[in-house]
Amino acid sequence: MTKRATKQAPQARPDGRGLRAAVVRARFNAEVVDGLASGAEAALTEMGVRHVVVVDVPGAFELPLAAKAAAASGRFDAIVALGALIRGDTDHYEYIARTAAAGLQRAALDTGVPVAFGVLTVTKARQALARSRPGPDNKGAEAARAAVAMALTLRTLRRPRQPQRSRRSTERSQSRHAGRRGKP
Repeated sequence: MTKRATKQAPQARPDGRGLRAAVVRARFNAEVVDGLASGAEAALTEMGVRHVVVVDVPGAFELPLAAKAAAASGRFDAIVALGALIRGDTDHYEYIARTAAAGLQRAALDTGVPVAFGVLTVTKARQALARSRPGPDNKGAEAARAAVAMALTLRTLRRPRQPQRSRRSTERSQSRHAGRRGKP
């Protein structure tokens, strides 16, 4: 009998000191999103992020525009987008989930600022509530950790490369200069 692998996000706590973050949250399904936002804000504080601005938008459909505006402002190193979509009896859920995901990805790609996807897409309200409760399974906290981790990764990737001289070129350079030392 084989064991099923469990889905688990990395629990690492990156060092976010000196980073600036925006939490953009949808007001639709407020009880759930409030729990996600509490988790995100607690995680950001725990990681040392002291500059956090929280912005509310009407629903998940509006998250990409607000996230892109925050990212393009130059005021933030990371954006955490939070929302909750609960499947209903119509196709509305499908359109909003797809549009929100694609729009948030586009905001990150267009601006170069990480936009973490903290939008729950569930079939039942109880699933959303379980993922927004305080504790290690809070998806808002998970999104905040991802945003900070990506901000740090991008900082490393964008850091100017230090020229490294190979040992061989250093030896050649030294031998060229050694021949000149004895000449006036």
